[in-house]
Amino acid sequence: MTGPYFKNVAKIVFEGKESQNPLAFHFYNPEQPVLLPQGTEVSMGAFLRFSVAYWHTFCSDGQDMFGSGVNNRSWNRFPDPLDASLAKADAAFEFMSKLGVQYFCTHDRDLCPEQNTLRETNRMLDRVVDHIQEKMKETGIRLLWGTANLFHSPKFMHGAATSPSAKVFAYAAAQVKKMLEVTKRLGGENYVFWGGREGYETLLNNDMALETRNLRTFLEMAVEYAQQIGFTGQFLIEPKPKEPTKHQYDFDVASGIAFLKTSGLDPHFKFNVEANHATLAGHTFSHELRVARIHEMLGSVDANIGDPLLGWDTDQFPTNVYDTTLAMMEILKNGGLAPGGLNFDAHVRRPSFERKDLFYGHIAGMDAFAVGLKTALKLHADGRLDAFLQQRYASFDAGMGKKVAQAQTNLVELEGWIQDETDFEISSGRQEFLERIVNDVLLGG
Repeated sequence: MTGPYFKNVAKIVFEGKESQNPLAFHFYNPEQPVLLPQGTEVSMGAFLRFSVAYWHTFCSDGQDMFGSGVNNRSWNRFPDPLDASLAKADAAFEFMSKLGVQYFCTHDRDLCPEQNTLRETNRMLDRVVDHIQEKMKETGIRLLWGTANLFHSPKFMHGAATSPSAKVFAYAAAQVKKMLEVTKRLGGENYVFWGGREGYETLLNNDMALETRNLRTFLEMAVEYAQQIGFTGQFLIEPKPKEPTKHQYDFDVASGIAFLKTSGLDPHFKFNVEANHATLAGHTFSHELRVARIHEMLGSVDANIGDPLLGWDTDQFPTNVYDTTLAMMEILKNGGLAPGGLNFDAHVRRPSFERKDLFYGHIAGMDAFAVGLKTALKLHADGRLDAFLQQRYASFDAGMGKKVAQAQTNLVELEGWIQDETDFEISSGRQEFLERIVNDVLLGG
């Protein structure tokens, strides 16, 4: 797709690992067949399901808390907000077409800015969505998920679904209603809830019981309305522990599962796991993926990475192939992410202000996940990690251990079995040995 914003960049293609062309894929080949552990074969592109984040890529001007915007983004400089929104859509689909991704993700306020009233905002949003529908039809690019921005406006400073103001709660509910309609209209395959300000700064001014009840009610209404309008996409919760609030109610996947199950909402939701949010929660990315996976609630991924030396959400492009390998091991065991995908919730660093840097960042991330996928497949075929794990827990495969694993014993029986035992068969965890296996396979050994 040709256009005025990236006219000096050609379509990004796969050239192989010997290439030194920075505007080409060296490891990501979307057409390459991938044989999954389950025995099915898909293309690499169909399995990874890459998505571009509308907000970081096309809305961000490079501003941070210490400096003004620096990014060269001419599509955001039209004086009329509607003209700017339409130009931004043109830039977005030109970029995504040349990058070769299948999907994008967006908040409602990424598509057009908020106006004086919700009615006026929705009127402008409909005009922009008309334009985006045309672009989607022209390019074949689809919407992975939509969501409502319930954190940027000053009205949400105390939360949205958990605000102490009933009017703010109502506004947030109406905003979600509209964005559910937009997501359905654009054929979105998922809908995400990220509680950016659903939390508190101090318990001294916080009624946690009321706020969490209201949050449950908010999500219940969303489920009900989705059923009314026939939206069949997957609902996703995106956990985050802090920043901007001191404590957010969706702290991590585990706390999110607890909330959903105690609220009776778990049949309707899965998780959109973000790598940088895992870091802020004191977890690894693969930990959060595994917790979601073993509870059959891993739905989608926000693919980025955080700087462990910085205590905030830096949203960097994921270029650590060790991390992407461990992540893809979990995703392979999950059977993939569909209808979710790998969304690059990442922005280029502030000094990387040229438009071409947007391509460099996404290409690096896509190549890193391609390496991760290939390595994870090799580790599965190698079999040593799985064999070690099976041997380590072999005591639960037979006898009393099997009864424990199947919950068919009790404290009295276990006491009788173990009270005279002296040999407890403790073996090494061999962490370094296992990490070397990963390194050997990753490095081609």
